[in-house]
Amino acid sequence: MRNICVASVQFEHIAGNKQANLDKIRYFVEKASKQNVKMIVFPECCITGYWFLRKLSKDELMELAEPVFDGFSSKILISLSKEYQMTVGAGLIEISDDKKLYNTYIVAMPNGDCRRHRKIHAFVSEYISSGSEFTVFDTPHKCRVGVLTCYDNNIIENVRITALMGAEILFAPHQTGGCNSPDPHTMGLIDRELWENRHNNPQAIEEELRGSKGRGWLIRWLPSRAHDNGIFIIFSNGIGIDDDEIRTGNAMVIDPYGRIITETCEAGDDMVIADLDASLMERNTGKRWIKTRRPELYKPLTVPIGIEQDTRTVRFDKKGV
Repeated sequence: MRNICVASVQFEHIAGNKQANLDKIRYFVEKASKQNVKMIVFPECCITGYWFLRKLSKDELMELAEPVFDGFSSKILISLSKEYQMTVGAGLIEISDDKKLYNTYIVAMPNGDCRRHRKIHAFVSEYISSGSEFTVFDTPHKCRVGVLTCYDNNIIENVRITALMGAEILFAPHQTGGCNSPDPHTMGLIDRELWENRHNNPQAIEEELRGSKGRGWLIRWLPSRAHDNGIFIIFSNGIGIDDDEIRTGNAMVIDPYGRIITETCEAGDDMVIADLDASLMERNTGKRWIKTRRPELYKPLTVPIGIEQDTRTVRFDKKGV
């Protein structure tokens, strides 16, 4: 890995308005290019919009979805990547050749290469299938990147496997924070009035974004994913109105020791930029721990124990399982 300048973006998408959302992506890519950014990460489903998807019929979802690589949005991302010589990642709803729907994250690279990650733990709609492959690849920037989308990052095994596949940098696009969780100790709704009044009372909304509904929740687990696996994490998230919930943003970049290099708690569209120090990959706690693993003891990790559930079932279980 070489030193590289990266950016994480949070922005408030417009549900169903792909052109407006792509215009925002272009704006931030252009802005980042003036600051020597070589990789930029945008949120999950930021092209199509996210939480409103749960209300759409299958036909409506299929109308909104696009093929990846040859679709309109993919071509825009590929064009931006080539024009600005920057790796660009953004999310949408994909329709596959066999007409299945996926929550997909596209990564376009300046050499013309384009990769996708189909969210492994999809739950926003019964019509959206979960992917079944991990996504790790080399980039023209002399670094190896992995992608895990939102809930994918909550499962410890997913991040470890991504690291074992050689990922040095993890793209972690989200739409989270301010969620109506069935678990009373996890997040919680943010009063929409606080968001609407954010310019008149910025302190009130900032306290929510920094508190247990946003940053406070993230800090309990996200840095450990970087630390325990010895990788950089670029966390990107939606901000503001996402159907009937308020996303908390908190875009940040974390180093392989779990230290936050840069972050924002801005109540609005924002971008954070960080220079990743490749020397931190040479020797860190997570890398040492990985070297001292005893895989022969870990067979139980691959054996179902009878409590496994589809992500959609767990997410909407009112008992808080």
